[in-house]
Amino acid sequence: MSKILYIKADAKLEGQSRTFKISDSFIEEYKKINPNDEIITLDLYEEGISFLPKGELDDLHRPKEGTGRDHPILKYAFQFLEADKYIIAEPLWNLSIPAILKAYIDYITVTGITFKYTASGPVGLCAGKKAVNIVSRGGNYTTEPYASFEMGDRYLRTIFGFLGITDFTTISAEGLDVIGNDVDAIIQKAIIEAKEKANKF
Repeated sequence: MSKILYIKADAKLEGQSRTFKISDSFIEEYKKINPNDEIITLDLYEEGISFLPKGELDDLHRPKEGTGRDHPILKYAFQFLEADKYIIAEPLWNLSIPAILKAYIDYITVTGITFKYTASGPVGLCAGKKAVNIVSRGGNYTTEPYASFEMGDRYLRTIFGFLGITDFTTISAEGLDVIGNDVDAIIQKAIIEAKEKANKF
């Protein structure tokens, strides 16, 4: 049995997120195929994730021995480490990820929990796990001239790799805000792709 961490980062109200229409479809399909897996849903807005507190960075970046999973911030790093698979769902905002998702990354990227320093440099402690990033974008950022502007999925793929997670797949819905595009058709196409990839996740 695998433990799945479903990380949601969209400020839209329930039922209004185009991103979640796709990611929830992925989850539903995954459950059909893997009914015994545990899925933990972590909505970052409902969690109230905020920026790291001033004056506490040393304690957070180098937690003292014995620091437990009851710590209000470090508990997220332990939770992340204990998962086997990750599903991240977010819109592209201003060419990158929502700030709350970056704040969460700062919560979970902790020396001694999700990565460590060695004589040859940093080493991720989450190797052997896999992730899928589900993202919606107003424009088309998979091809030029705007592909080089995209820094959201690129960042997530890089930071997950830093933590040792190199099996990283992306599902994107492109051009949702381009005038004249059939938004429903774009979302439906992404949902079909999501269901197909859920079968292999």
